[in-house]
Amino acid sequence: MEKTTQHTQSQLTKVVFYGPESTGKTTLAQTLAKQHQTQWVPEFAREYLQNKYNKTGKACEPSDIMPIAEGQMALENKQAKTSNQYLFCDTNLLETYVYARVYFPDKDFSRLKSLALSQDYDYYFLTDIDTPWEADDLRDKPNERQEMFNVFRNYLIKYDKNFCILSGDLEQRLSKVNKILQTNNYATFLKT
Repeated sequence: MEKTTQHTQSQLTKVVFYGPESTGKTTLAQTLAKQHQTQWVPEFAREYLQNKYNKTGKACEPSDIMPIAEGQMALENKQAKTSNQYLFCDTNLLETYVYARVYFPDKDFSRLKSLALSQDYDYYFLTDIDTPWEADDLRDKPNERQEMFNVFRNYLIKYDKNFCILSGDLEQRLSKVNKILQTNNYATFLKT
């Protein structure tokens, strides 16, 4: 896989679903891509870390963070080449950075932070924790959902990212996203 941490330049509207684990990001990205007949970008870390866990029984380590970031951007750039109008992203480098800070607070991730803050998305949708928890090999914070939501929200605020919170069932979330995309009226939904 091509090593890159830079966005491919395009005229696409880039939408990122951002937030804690098990909050519906993948389902939203897949469903909206299907509705809009375009591509979606899966979370590279999921496959990468599942493969690592299957082979070694080990979870994420600090040395995994930059390969995950590089893999995420390579996937995003690949999907952007065959997308039309919209590109729906299951995650982005800012999410990777947040997880790195949460799990490895004493490590230096300044390069990832710089890369994450240099990436532009047209819409940030913060996914709320009002979805059922789905356990798997990688998810490990079922009792810290509110704390993790707050961490993700605080990073968006800290780095002055405009965002909209998606709550409710799948249909409510899809309706809100589609209304915003159709009207391009993001401002009325910011931080709500």
